[in-house]
Amino acid sequence: MTVTQALLGPLLNASAKPLITYYDDATGARIELSRATAANWAAKTANWLVDEHDLEPGTRVSVALPAHWQTVGVLLGSWWCGAHVVDDPQGAEVAFVPADRPAAPGAFTTAVVGLDALGAPVRDLPADAVDYVSDIRVHGDEFHPLAPVSGTDPALLDGSVDEVVQRARTRAQELELTAADRVLSTADWDLPRGAVDGLLAVLAAGAHLVQCANPDPAQLPARREAEKITRELGA
Repeated sequence: MTVTQALLGPLLNASAKPLITYYDDATGARIELSRATAANWAAKTANWLVDEHDLEPGTRVSVALPAHWQTVGVLLGSWWCGAHVVDDPQGAEVAFVPADRPAAPGAFTTAVVGLDALGAPVRDLPADAVDYVSDIRVHGDEFHPLAPVSGTDPALLDGSVDEVVQRARTRAQELELTAADRVLSTADWDLPRGAVDGLLAVLAAGAHLVQCANPDPAQLPARREAEKITRELGA
């Protein structure tokens, strides 16, 4: 079983409530991503990695993206097909990078993630890069692994699939998160700890994540009230 199957799979059968509500106070964007839509993005990503890049369990994929609703699809899709997610593009089969830093030296393929509020494609890409959003759109909304993923396969830097899942569940308990919680977070998802604390622990608890980018302190009190926040993560 993969990290994605272990942590996202149970949520798809539990209810239709949103997985993440994403705010960007710099642009005023607010995006709500349902559990089913997150699974679709992850499936498209996994299918793209397998179909276009012949990705097999244990293959290195680097992710250098901020906490964002599109990053959810990148991470969960990569784990779903058994990728070893790392933070160094050197030797990676695919490197996911933001549009404002479209370089990934040493990676075989550079996938530029636009991080647009509505998922718009990236224009004027470097010749050696591909647009992540445009490329994955033609791939299926369901993913059926061709190769089984073992719990001992590497998943995140120095952690195996089983270890990463256990870390997420342990952190959820340590943070006292439950399925009833609505978690306001300004934390980044740096690898490995940030991704576990800021995303995977919330998934493990079955909680609703309200992720704020470029947070404006003046807006946070009203947001806590509007979103009925019960827990907070971040600096």
